[in-house]
Amino acid sequence: MGKNYIDIENDRGETLRYRKHANGRGLIANGAKVHPSAIVEAGSYVEPGAQIAAGARIGRGVWIEPEAVIGPNAEIAPHAHIGPGAAIGAGAKIGVRCFVGAGARVAPESLIGDDESIPEGERVATDRRGLRLAA
Repeated sequence: MGKNYIDIENDRGETLRYRKHANGRGLIANGAKVHPSAIVEAGSYVEPGAQIAAGARIGRGVWIEPEAVIGPNAEIAPHAHIGPGAAIGAGAKIGVRCFVGAGARVAPESLIGDDESIPEGERVATDRRGLRLAA
């Protein structure tokens, strides 16, 4: 059986240790909190201070930056990027290759389509078809 962690040096020369999540083998940094029932697929990174709630599903190649929060049963499609301090509400769906900026908020049950970008600090709420609701 191979080791269940990997050490990676960041841009500031600090070494961060990541462990492989039991559900999907994605890499979870020390200091991140991921519920055991969440799925974090291989090739994904969850940075220190990030939180992923029960039932969340994180696709391949997703990058979740520090202090981001992913709510219960939220789905993040492959190759999305969730910025630092961003929050994804319960049951929200984030599409393939989406970018959610630092401090942005996606309301519960919202649907963000593929290749969309949410600017830093923006608050987004949609209906079940992905149409934006008035703020």
